[in-house]
Parts: sequence; structure tokens; C-alpha cells
Amino acid sequence: MTGDVAVETIQREMTTFARRARATAGRMHPELSLVSYTLLGHLEERGGCRSTDLAAHYALDKSTVSRQVAALERAGLIERRLDSEDHRVQVLQLTEAGTRILAQVTESRRFAFRERLAGWPEEDLARFAGYLLRYNAAASDS
Repeated sequence: MTGDVAVETIQREMTTFARRARATAGRMHPELSLVSYTLLGHLEERGGCRSTDLAAHYALDKSTVSRQVAALERAGLIERRLDSEDHRVQVLQLTEAGTRILAQVTESRRFAFRERLAGWPEEDLARFAGYLLRYNAAASDS
């Protein structure tokens, strides 16, 4: 396979992967889209953050993030709290319900990945993981 054909194949397969991830997210929890899951995961990983930080991290328009945040607030999955250091700033935090739903969906996703990769040899799993890390590291540099 030539380099050009390989790149085209990678692009096509990554698009298929993204499409499948969006569809799977909807089946795992009806209230939680892939975008919502991603935002909740980011808030959990960071221990909370401002809406503007979410917009900057995902390179999204602030109004787009604002709509997503409002939907998550209405669903009772996140809440705004005053920053402990700067009381003029509001930080988005997961609620107990948000933490619980995120854990459920995360476990379902882990199960789905383990099931799909069950027949892979350890060396292939390690190599694939390394390739994904390398690919995403290069993407974060640009």
C-alpha cells in the first residue's frame, strides 16, 4: 500500500470511527450525546473549568459551548460554582447525577472497546495505542 493510499484509508476509517462513536453514544445513554459525554469527561478530568476554557480547548464558538452547557445544566448533570480563588468567576462542575451517568457511559464504552478488541494480540493492542497517542500528540501541536 502506497503512502497516499494509506493516508486515504486512514482518513476514511477515522471518519467511520467518528460516525460509529456518535451513534454508539446515543445508544449508551439517551440523554448523553457524544459532545455531552466529551464535555462531562473533560470537566471530570480537570476537576471543573470555565465555559470559556471549554470553548478554547475544543476550538468551539462560545455560543456553541453555551448551548451545550445550558442543556447539561437543565439535565442536572453540571452546575456552576464560584471559583474558590476568584469569586467573580463561575466554574462548571459535575453534579452527583453527572458523575454517575458519566461513570455508567464510560463503563459501557470500555466494555464495547474490550469486546471489539478481544481477539487482538497484546503486541497489536500496544502498537495501536502507541499510534493513537502519537497521532493525537501531533494533532495537539498544530
